[in-house]
Amino acid sequence: MSEIELQRVVKVYPDGTPAVRGVDLTIASGEFVVLVGPSGCGKSTLLRMIAGLEAVTEGRIVIGGRDVTQASPRDRDIAMVFQNYALYPHMSVRQNLGFSLKVRKAPKSEITQKVDDAAKLLGLSDLLNRKPGQLSGGQRQRVAMGRAIVREPLAYLMDEPLSNLDAQLRVTMRAELTNIHHRLGVTTVYVTHDQVEAMTLGQRVAVLDDGLIQQVDRPQHLYRQPANVFVAKFIGSPSMNLVRASVKDGHMHIGQHRVPVHPSHVELLAGRDEVIVGLRPESFKSAADADATHPTIDVEISALEDLGTESHAFFTVDAPPVKAGATLTIGEEDLFVGPDSVRFIARLPSTTTVQLGATVPLSVDTASCYFFDPVDQTSLLPAGALVG
Repeated sequence: MSEIELQRVVKVYPDGTPAVRGVDLTIASGEFVVLVGPSGCGKSTLLRMIAGLEAVTEGRIVIGGRDVTQASPRDRDIAMVFQNYALYPHMSVRQNLGFSLKVRKAPKSEITQKVDDAAKLLGLSDLLNRKPGQLSGGQRQRVAMGRAIVREPLAYLMDEPLSNLDAQLRVTMRAELTNIHHRLGVTTVYVTHDQVEAMTLGQRVAVLDDGLIQQVDRPQHLYRQPANVFVAKFIGSPSMNLVRASVKDGHMHIGQHRVPVHPSHVELLAGRDEVIVGLRPESFKSAADADATHPTIDVEISALEDLGTESHAFFTVDAPPVKAGATLTIGEEDLFVGPDSVRFIARLPSTTTVQLGATVPLSVDTASCYFFDPVDQTSLLPAGALVG
């Protein structure tokens, strides 16, 4: 059994700064869980507390049914993979892989067998006699992972292990990590700030902000049913368009645009004068390509990104930006946004003819709208109502 339980875990630094504010999370034996969030949200601190590298201020950490809250890192039976590879430069790949077993005085035959097995799993068999300086970044990261694998711990803890790799290699390594976990089935906690990485790797993903878990769920549920504005903005690439809108006479007034409320949302919005409306970039289409029943808005294209398979068209909505959580502000991170306007993104097929600076009609799939309370920013959609 290698279940990990976090029970009301709190971390407050000596100067009084809170880093983790009371996290409850159970990671099942053999599960791959990703902790994701922006810088400063507490994800790495939480991982370091699981590892025993940070002291717990309050709460309990249980690994494999044993309370390890006060235990030293070496007594927790976990293996860590860090962002920097932390390999011994004077040792060969074989020596690096087997170092922890040698320290534990394992028999030489056991070390040889486990190192050879890990090398075969990671495609390192032909590199065992090389030094780290003779390896590429991806190969060095494989060695770092192999060093954790040979220990056969209760759990792997990974702190942004792919962030030093180039974009193409990260894609390859994500696929390899998934394959390794499928074959080994060891409980894994993985920290990243990259939501694409989180969505592709995690069996479940915990989204953190300001030291708290905002939502933990399967990736598709996070995308299709975000619990609040923060999760809605953070999960998705490009991210969800969000804006405050007034509701009057069956219409939503989204900045300068007036859009009818979809029939399926009439009851949901009944009695509300204001909501936060969310629209994924794919909810917009060129009016010429869309269902004729969808309402249209006329927008001026302020920027274009041609990605080959699709284009991202940017336009401005005259409404104030929405504050999302403690560590992410919607609107302020955008280059072409003023204090009373929000930049929207429409994801369009590359075949759509849209010119920079032109005013074009875009259809809006109002059935795919998300709605959030303007005060507490929680989702207004009923539980289980997946959009998309």
